[in-house]
Amino acid sequence: MPCSIPERSLLLGIAFRSIQTGLQTGIAYQPSTRDFPPALQQTRASFVTLKHDEALRGCIGSLQPCSPLINSVVENAFAAAFRDPRFPALTTAELDGLTIDISVLSPLQPVSYRSEADIVKQIKAARDGWVLQENRCKGTFLPSVRDALPDAHQFLKQLKVKAGLTEDYWSDSIEVWRYSTESFSACAEDAAQYAELISG
Repeated sequence: MPCSIPERSLLLGIAFRSIQTGLQTGIAYQPSTRDFPPALQQTRASFVTLKHDEALRGCIGSLQPCSPLINSVVENAFAAAFRDPRFPALTTAELDGLTIDISVLSPLQPVSYRSEADIVKQIKAARDGWVLQENRCKGTFLPSVRDALPDAHQFLKQLKVKAGLTEDYWSDSIEVWRYSTESFSACAEDAAQYAELISG
């Protein structure tokens, strides 16, 4: 079930609170899960993406639900700000110009295919998130990546690279899943106002 507008605001506020606490103390905010609406206490997977002046600044998430949604967002917001290995830790100065984007994932759906071309055809037909795995090599792209990679062939090639494979790698043992997301975002200034509504 989609999050209501107030629930989205709470999630954006708690993400900001986690980042703010990280800047101040070096650790993530620890919310009392039971203080939040039941929908946010459900076990869900999420990704948190940070952008600074429209450029990617961090993105961390989980594909499998393993904690209440409120905790998942708190942990991923902190990790996106301070533990994404592609970027240095976020600084207070970067809050100006920062955007927080939250994606709540549906359960993964296995994809059946007959060939690599069949996967490309399925990617072309639906704006979904995709996961590709071959043994220990695994990668995912959120649905929003289609904006940067609208061509389904290139999308699959870059997804292989994300997984640690080469663009032209192919094996009939590759496993593929798809998922949908509910995504919403706010600038840090607005998210900070949502955070003020959270007690504790």
